[in-house]
Order: sequence, then structure tokens, then C-alpha cells
Amino acid sequence: MWFGLLVVLLGTSSFAQNPVGLPSRKLRSCLKGLSDCDLSALTATELGEVSQASQKRNIDKCLQGASGCDPSRLTAQESSAVRRAEKRRNLTGCMSGSPRCDPMLLEPTDARKVTVEAQRRNLRQCMEGAATCDPVQLTAAEASTVAGARRRRNVDKCLSGSADCDPLLLAPAEAASVRAAAAARNLGRCLSGSAGCDPLRLTPTETEQVRAASKPRNLLNCKSGLPICNPLILSPAENTAVQEAFRQRNLENCKRGLPSCDAGVLTGPDLAAVQATYRQRHSGKTEH
Repeated sequence: MWFGLLVVLLGTSSFAQNPVGLPSRKLRSCLKGLSDCDLSALTATELGEVSQASQKRNIDKCLQGASGCDPSRLTAQESSAVRRAEKRRNLTGCMSGSPRCDPMLLEPTDARKVTVEAQRRNLRQCMEGAATCDPVQLTAAEASTVAGARRRRNVDKCLSGSADCDPLLLAPAEAASVRAAAAARNLGRCLSGSAGCDPLRLTPTETEQVRAASKPRNLLNCKSGLPICNPLILSPAENTAVQEAFRQRNLENCKRGLPSCDAGVLTGPDLAAVQATYRQRHSGKTEH
């Protein structure tokens, strides 16, 4: 009686842990091909399920061209399907110019399509000036078109001042336009006071324009006490304004007790203002 009750309890417990229709943990590991699969713990029926799952995984890998494919496990029908999938993948790679393309796998009609697409791709790369362009593959008409595109690209580069400009490819009219563009860029740099300005390339009229544009900039630099100030080109009125700006700047430095203060150039009123500021600052400290 007690033995029968124990069998019933164990059977009930096993049924609760592994519901009908759901594989056990050990079976799931084997169905997924995991390393912890224990084939010795499976029944004959479960071994059949594991074998079918393994075959399906192998077919999927072969259809995808994965490295884990084992072609020796394929049936004749499965091998045909895998070959068709491989040809489709190869055709796609060949059409896109992939280095993994195998031209030996192409059908004659597909090989013609790949050749046409390769020519079209090469022409596009040559038109763009890409390093992958193969000029040997171009027809006479394509070579003429590519040469025209190259000349237009070169003109654009020369007009923008690119270092890749090849002046030897320019026609006389294009060379004149490039020189005019370079002169305009140089004038712009000179007018803005850029370090890239080349004053030797300026015309007399441009030199006067640059000189007129530099005077307000120089006056501001001198008023600010910058080292790039050129006092030699200041007019008497500008020189007076610069001296006044220096006096005000020096007065503020002295009031603040900065080392850059030059007490020797302070006027009587300025010195009185500095002394008043000094007393006020120190009286505040005494009170605290």
C-alpha cells in the first residue's frame, strides 16, 4: 500500500514539473544543440526529435552560407536548394562588385548582366574621380566623357584654390578665371588683415583699398594696447586718441594696484584719484 502511494506521489510530482506538451530542460538543450546536452538521458523518441532539429539547423546554415554547414548531411533535394541559394548570393555579390564574387558560378545570362553592371559601376567611379576607376575598361566615348568631367572638376578645384588643382589642364580662358579668383581671394584676406595676405599680388588700386581698410583696425589695436599696433601710420588726431586711451587704461590699472601701472605718466588729477581710491580701499579693510 505504501509503495503504491509513493509511486502515485512521484508520478504526480514529475507531471507537475514537466507539463504535457513542453520538453524537459535536458531535451531543450539537445534540441538547441547546446554543449550541456546529455543524449544518454533521452528516450528513443526524444533522440529522434533531436536528430530532426540538428538536421534543420544544418540545412539553415547551408542555405545561409554559414561556416557550420555540413554538406555531407544534405539530401539530394536539399543540396539542390543550397546550390540555388549559393548562386543567388554569388550573383548579388557580383552585381555589387564584391571581392567574394565567383564568376565561375554564374550562368551565361547572369555573367552578361554582371559585366554590364561592372562597366556601369566603373564609368560612375571614373566620372567621380575615384581611385578605383579603371580607365583601361572605358570605351572611347566613355573615356572622352570622363576626360571632360575631370577637366570640370579640376576647374572647380582651381577656382576654389584647392591644392589638388592641376594648372596644366586649364584652357587659356579657364586659367584667366582662376587667376581672377585667386586675386579676389587674396584681396579679401588683405582687407580683413589675414596672415595669408600677399601684398605683392595687389594692384595699386587694391593696395589703396587695403591701406584704407587697415587704418580703423590699426587705430583700434593701438587704443587697446595690442602689440600689433603700428604707431607710424597714425594721424596726429589718432595719435592723440591713442594717448588718451592709454592714459585711461593706465589710470584704471593704478587704481586697481596692478603691476602694469606706470605712476610716472599720471597727471595731477589722475594721481589724486588713485590716492583717493587707495585710501578708500584701505579704510574699508580697517573697518572690517
